[in-house]
Amino acid sequence: MSSSPSARPLMPPETIEAPGLATALEQVSAQRMLASVAELASDGYAGRRVGTPGGQAAATWLADQLRKLGAGVQLDPFAVSSVRELYRTPVLQWSTDEVTRRLEHRREFVEHLASAELPEPRSAPLADADAADLGGRWVLAPVGEWAQACQRAEAGGAVGVLMARGTDTAGWMPKMIAGPTRRAVAVIGVRTDLHRQLANALISGEVRVTASMPLRTVSVEGVNVHGHLPIEPDGPDEPDGSAGGPRVLLSAHFDGVGDDPDRRLPAAADNASGVAAVLEAARVLRRTLSAPVDLSVSFLDAEEAGAWGSAHHASSVAPSTLVINLDGAAQLHRAAAVEAGGPAHALLAAVDQAGRRAGVPLRAGAMASDNRRYAAAGLAAIGIGMGMPGYQTPAETPDRVEPATLVAAARLLTATVWLLASGHAQRS
Repeated sequence: MSSSPSARPLMPPETIEAPGLATALEQVSAQRMLASVAELASDGYAGRRVGTPGGQAAATWLADQLRKLGAGVQLDPFAVSSVRELYRTPVLQWSTDEVTRRLEHRREFVEHLASAELPEPRSAPLADADAADLGGRWVLAPVGEWAQACQRAEAGGAVGVLMARGTDTAGWMPKMIAGPTRRAVAVIGVRTDLHRQLANALISGEVRVTASMPLRTVSVEGVNVHGHLPIEPDGPDEPDGSAGGPRVLLSAHFDGVGDDPDRRLPAAADNASGVAAVLEAARVLRRTLSAPVDLSVSFLDAEEAGAWGSAHHASSVAPSTLVINLDGAAQLHRAAAVEAGGPAHALLAAVDQAGRRAGVPLRAGAMASDNRRYAAAGLAAIGIGMGMPGYQTPAETPDRVEPATLVAAARLLTATVWLLASGHAQRS
């Protein structure tokens, strides 16, 4: 019987012989992963926001996929609060003596997450933030000073605040569902060039604004999907019946920000792509790895709402567990971003060597995702990201997920677990 995984140091990964790894990496299937991305990004899941029927359906589908791999599956529900929910499409238009212009949501204006709820359109004159009388008016916030403008608007009895907001390179304003504390007035983000037009129009004469912001805060239930897939070539090796070898957790969040009331947000890159690569790596490892490893997979909910799923899970994970979280595997440019947290020196070395053996370039980079919740709990945790084209917009579609990037991600995960397991076996 082997000793505890945490008591036995791993061999330096560059010295590990890994027979069969190259053959295993060739079994990674882009076609299977693309099919998983297309499934999760399809209409029936409605953007997979936590606490919605679409999100729950995605969890059910993932549980079924893990069972097909022979995993022991656990669905782990938890409470989530302060989720922003846009329940109707908001309205924004302005009028002068010469023109009336109605703006397009998510192209020309967007909800600000600090906004108070304004269910129905309110029409009122527009005023500068430094105007003497703000009562019953919409307030145009100076660029970069929206918080100060909100304070003045609240004190002066204004209807709400219009602040400048940029777009991504494709002209979309990405959607978010977790943010700052709500204000007492409505707050709306207006595309920067249109915000400038409003300022110029206000200099020239009176401007009247009509707007709504049907944005509320809801409490919902999320659910994590955990699969246990121990690889035990010679039978259980630990007193609790689990596989010998290191404990490794592969994780990826499956939730998205959810569809808008009148637009699809498929969430193909963030993070259907990461989920697909984790699922594929688990499949390949189950079929090919001959060294023991106590492997688990966690598909996490509510990352977009503040990483609630990993926060809920982290405290129950065994302290010796090595965590690898993948958030985004859609568009690898020069290198994958890697962030290490907790006591992750040996794990980082294994990821680095796996990148070399799998032909995946790596670089140090910030990964603000579920890996940080695991690291904060004292676990060795690595976060990996490989790009999210169309991030949290309607343009985040399956056709923008690159097959080669999915393959790179799955091979990197497969090679890392392979080296960790082989290093343990050779040390035994």
